[in-house]
Amino acid sequence: MKQAETMESSCLFCKIVRKEIESQIVFEDDISMGFLDHRPLFPGHSLMVPKRHYRTVLDFPEPLTKSFSVNVQKLALAVEEAMHAEGSFIAANNRISQSVPHAHVHIVPRRKGDGLKGFFWPRQAYPNLETELRVQDAIKKEIARVLEVNRKGRLQ
Repeated sequence: MKQAETMESSCLFCKIVRKEIESQIVFEDDISMGFLDHRPLFPGHSLMVPKRHYRTVLDFPEPLTKSFSVNVQKLALAVEEAMHAEGSFIAANNRISQSVPHAHVHIVPRRKGDGLKGFFWPRQAYPNLETELRVQDAIKKEIARVLEVNRKGRLQ
């Protein structure tokens, strides 16, 4: 495994983590941050990134792997509930097709018949900031509920 740097000065996702670039954050704790993808497959499409810079999930130290995965699970549940989705697509690219060389996991709300087939999907920007902020608010409210449920022992 490669040694991770705390942050990379030119990395887009490190800049989002440092809040140098505005993004619609839907989850944040000590190790990770979740925010809306700016060109979502569907409203609610979010990205979860580790706060430290790792190029791929294969570069994570073992202790981060479990904590990060649990956070992905929490955010996926929140996205599904907030977007009234029937399920979700959770995926990470490692190097190939990785548009930003910082480890990240896509969480995409899904519904039967939503038109996604294979891995070549059309992406589009939110129609306006108001819509993006509404989606952000819905997921943030749901992540608060998911975290509360987790404290009570339902989600590991």
